[in-house]
Amino acid sequence: MSPRTLIERLLQLIPVLLGAALVVFLMTTLTPGDPVEIMLGNEPHTPEQEARLRADMGLDLPLHERFLHFIGNAATGNFGLSFFHRRPVTDVLLERLPATIELTLAAIIVALAIAIPCGVLAALRRGSLMDRIVTIVSVAGVAVPSFWFGLLLIVWISVDLGWLPVSGRLSSGIEVARVTGFLLVDTLLAGDPEAFGDAVAHLVLPALTLGTGLSALLMRVTRTSMIEVLDQDYVAFAHAKGLSPRRVLVRHALRNALVPIVTVTAIDVGSLLAGSVVVESVFAWPGMARVLVEGVFARNYPLVQAGVLLFAVIYILVNFVADLLYTVLNPRIRL
Repeated sequence: MSPRTLIERLLQLIPVLLGAALVVFLMTTLTPGDPVEIMLGNEPHTPEQEARLRADMGLDLPLHERFLHFIGNAATGNFGLSFFHRRPVTDVLLERLPATIELTLAAIIVALAIAIPCGVLAALRRGSLMDRIVTIVSVAGVAVPSFWFGLLLIVWISVDLGWLPVSGRLSSGIEVARVTGFLLVDTLLAGDPEAFGDAVAHLVLPALTLGTGLSALLMRVTRTSMIEVLDQDYVAFAHAKGLSPRRVLVRHALRNALVPIVTVTAIDVGSLLAGSVVVESVFAWPGMARVLVEGVFARNYPLVQAGVLLFAVIYILVNFVADLLYTVLNPRIRL
């Protein structure tokens, strides 16, 4: 991809981001409930105090002015103060964002590690027992609710077997200096293998819970894509040239089959971010999704708007990166 094309693609993201910002603003603003009344609660207050608090929050402005302020704040990264944390919204979200990203990336790795080998084996042995097992598992994986699967893992692996911790990101008594916010990275930077192992142990069950649904879907996509690619003439020609079966499988078949896999993975990042709300609650994972849920119930508009917009930006950028990967996997694709 030429630099000019890359710049054009980046510029095309601007109206998409503005549209996402408008949707986020309207969804949070038009939600029933008054944050001022929630904050004041049953405490005695005068109409003047209520009006002053409403003005401090900017809720007395017309809707279009509030949206313009929201866009201006989003462009500068300044979303104001969280109504209830009494701290800048950006600080609150940045504290929790690494935990959510770490969980999402781990879930994607788990999903790909399960789905690609199983999908490839099912395609190579289509119609066999292995193929049928993969099909059944993929259907069951999509149907099983993530919260139920997470609770099942807790009862079985954590409570009954005692192999892995139940909740949190790190055991009590273990402290790691916060550098990046990503515990796996920070423990490595600190040179503490015990803390690194403990962080991995806490990450396994939430990542497995969140990644199972995606792996089930990717199994079917991988199987279908591999069957289609294996029937192509260039694969038969590669075999006729005397190339080893492994080289034909990896360099010719799997590489071309990865395009739809990348597409589905990028699209499902949104589902993973949405699913992290449930998984973080089940495993008491201190991520951004839990803060957003609390913000929704408290009508904490600045926090919810900034958090949802941040999720939207992440989703848009992930799909943009997926578009770039298409050209790497298949040079014939032009953006």
